[in-house]
Amino acid sequence: MPGSSIYAYVETRFGHPTRQALAGSFLLSRGLALGVILYASALVVSTAIGWPITWSILAIGVFSVAYTSLGGLAADIWSDVAQFVLLWGGVFVAAAYVFVHGGRDVIDAIPLARAEPFVLGATGLRDGTTFALWPMLFGGVFLYLSYYGCDQSQAQRLLAARTDGDARRALVWNGLLRFPLVLTYCVFGLLLAGLLRVDASFAAQMASKPVDSLVPTFMMTYLPSGLRGLLLAAILAAAMSSIDSALNSLAAVTLEDIAGIAPERQGVWLSRFTSLVWGLFAVVSGLVFARSGSGVLELINQVGSAFYGPVLAVFTLAIVAPGLRNNGALVGLVSGLVANLALARLAPGVSWLWWNPAGFFVTCVVALVVGRRLPVLTLAAWPSVEVRVLVGAFIAMIAILIGASALAG
Repeated sequence: MPGSSIYAYVETRFGHPTRQALAGSFLLSRGLALGVILYASALVVSTAIGWPITWSILAIGVFSVAYTSLGGLAADIWSDVAQFVLLWGGVFVAAAYVFVHGGRDVIDAIPLARAEPFVLGATGLRDGTTFALWPMLFGGVFLYLSYYGCDQSQAQRLLAARTDGDARRALVWNGLLRFPLVLTYCVFGLLLAGLLRVDASFAAQMASKPVDSLVPTFMMTYLPSGLRGLLLAAILAAAMSSIDSALNSLAAVTLEDIAGIAPERQGVWLSRFTSLVWGLFAVVSGLVFARSGSGVLELINQVGSAFYGPVLAVFTLAIVAPGLRNNGALVGLVSGLVANLALARLAPGVSWLWWNPAGFFVTCVVALVVGRRLPVLTLAAWPSVEVRVLVGAFIAMIAILIGASALAG
């Protein structure tokens, strides 16, 4: 696939308008998500240093744009490695600190309902259980397939790999490491939930604050200065890892997919200026989100889930139904996005995780009907070693969750 954009592949199947529509969807969704990430990291800085949220957003935005624009993709990749180590280490140390200093009382105070991963009766369909098993399992499959397979911010790392084998190994390691990292987050969150029930003064502090302030409030209340700095650096590392990836990918897609400037014709200063413009957009959207009062986790996943299903559907159709007629893929993409917006507006009780499969299937059905073409189902040649490793890891993850469910019960 020529160029540095993953959306060039879609053009070979469905033409330039569909490529530009996909690129535009990515720019809108990733640009808004970048604003949410800036807002989230600014909450930490605001609590830790005492700056107003506006100044915190501006400071993080300016710094992130500066080092990303000057360093480019190389700075993005290598900083991500350092930020990953710092993030995991910081969260692990903070969790250990809660356990060591809170003792058995914190463990006993953890609400068992929060430690139960398999609540089979909750569907996320008008029952108020957004993070129930079924929407997380099915919606999460579509979300992560789209995020890691069809999102430029992730695909640009694979496009930079020297060989296909290197790209496959990178994906395998990503799949293997993500579960223990997220499990560390969850354990830390459960420990903080127990701490809230044990320490009345800590609970009183949180009573007047948004839920997103839980970790920074704990950090400033309990941790000594050294550990406080480590955890602050870890949280900012996680935020900047996402910010630098997003800025590089936004600039690449804007210049190559929207403006039609080939990578070899893109001057350094043009790329830096484009990153700067997107950085300013992120700062403005971060300031808007800061006034919304919504939770960060909800915001960023709602933005992504509105787009991920339809985008995944277009790439899937490019494989199984290339050459759709009458702009079928483009019409399907728009229909999928409209369907998700309708779900958000007309069925607020439905978990936003269900938007991912809903948008996927609406896009596929409309595209195939409008394009007057049946899909050609072919069995892909899966890399056997990588598949065995990931399937084995998935079984191990399910076993760990079943064990956790048994302990919680």
